[in-house]
Amino acid sequence: MHHFSFILLGCLCLSVPSFAQESLRPPNILFLLADDLGYGDLGCFGQKKIRTPRLDQLASEGMRLTNHYAGSNVCAPSRCVFMTGLHTGHTYIRDNQQAKGFAEGQEPVPAGYLKLPVLLKKQGYVIGGFGKWGLGPFGSTGDPLKQGFDRWFGYNCQAVAHNYYPTHLWNNDLQMQLDNPKMLAHQKFPVNGDPQDPSQYQRYQGKDYAPDLIVDQALAFITENKHRPFFLYFATPVPHLALQVPEDSLQEYRNQFNDEPYLGNRSYLPHRYPRAAYAAMITRMDRDMGRLLDRLKELKLDQNTIVVFTSDNGPLYNRLGGTDADYFASAAGMRGRKGSFYEGGFRVPCIVRWPGHIAPSSTSDRVTGFEDWLPTLLDLIGAQAEIPTDLDGMSFAPTLRRQKQEPRPFLYRESPGYGGQQSIRAGQWKAMRRNLNPSPGANNQQPGELELYDLNQDPQESRNVAKEHPEIVQRLQTMLDEQHTPSALFPMKLLDTAKK
Repeated sequence: MHHFSFILLGCLCLSVPSFAQESLRPPNILFLLADDLGYGDLGCFGQKKIRTPRLDQLASEGMRLTNHYAGSNVCAPSRCVFMTGLHTGHTYIRDNQQAKGFAEGQEPVPAGYLKLPVLLKKQGYVIGGFGKWGLGPFGSTGDPLKQGFDRWFGYNCQAVAHNYYPTHLWNNDLQMQLDNPKMLAHQKFPVNGDPQDPSQYQRYQGKDYAPDLIVDQALAFITENKHRPFFLYFATPVPHLALQVPEDSLQEYRNQFNDEPYLGNRSYLPHRYPRAAYAAMITRMDRDMGRLLDRLKELKLDQNTIVVFTSDNGPLYNRLGGTDADYFASAAGMRGRKGSFYEGGFRVPCIVRWPGHIAPSSTSDRVTGFEDWLPTLLDLIGAQAEIPTDLDGMSFAPTLRRQKQEPRPFLYRESPGYGGQQSIRAGQWKAMRRNLNPSPGANNQQPGELELYDLNQDPQESRNVAKEHPEIVQRLQTMLDEQHTPSALFPMKLLDTAKK
């Protein structure tokens, strides 16, 4: 085991004021972000096979948002939308892309670009981030310590986070070496091995399980900052592939699902019990979330802390990396998976709790998205005057307080990845365009005409009704065109050509 007492020095941010009277102290914010967790992967959102007791309890103590949308259909842009209040037609990061000139890390955002941590810091909050970053390497403009964060612990690079037993994590801007062997996160089971022998899979484990270390440091951050308002961004890498989980958690599920070995033939690491591993990863994550909630209660902070739990995008396509989203109904019957703008790709579970302010066991079907969190959180803490005027996000604080609120006019998404896609939801109507970013020399599909779905009548998006509603098609087509701003870094070839 490692001794991390030296790490706590990063939590002692002397520039952050201490609030003398608890009654004057604004609420803490604990934002819990899962990675590739499907809408149907929690018990409180319909899951039957995987146990999530602590998050189910959180839902019973707060509000479930049943029409909440991640910032994008993949990791980095989704996080960028959350921290900027801008949708992906306007954000700087619009897809996953490795940074150039760095050993690890993704394309960096410009310095000071992430408005949420910067604005909360101006309100006297100490800002801590734990888990997976993905918005720029240390030393770049996207370094979290240059984006308002006082403290970072975890992964910087999404690719490194494909392995839960990495050789290192980041303690602020310093690499901390772990007691794990060097391991490729994408490899196949050896041809001369016995796939039925569980001991043959021990080569894909180490001693230091990164999620355990990350939650320990998040707990220390809460304790160290119990006398000052804090924003804790806990971006766990779970349950993103690879399938890796300590044996004590695997035992909870190992003989429950009639598991067949996964041998690494569809990327990521092999596992003897892939279904059990996926379920165990989520249940262990649920336990970690419970540990954070328990620490709030122990320190008498739970009544004055806004807690949000959600996911950065939908679940993976079936069988990739050994996953079985169909078996677990991870997308809750919705069409699409990660990478898609059909509902299953970016409609995600969301729970919000703030005792005394948000009614327990409540639900809202208001359409909300990651860009809404920046204005909503500033609204909730009483900093409405600090909300920027140039956001795509809209505060839904009135909805959380069970007050009447006008519906969101529309929610827009785009991605240059997966062939290039756009989507827009306006009330019951959902419009999509695909194949907008053809690759040179590839056998590309022709750009598709606009697809239209009535989510009230057809939540599975099984019937394209565009031909039956030409006036709605025209209206949404115009809105799709208006919301896209060209990006040199993340071009959308057919859309950008039309803008010229």
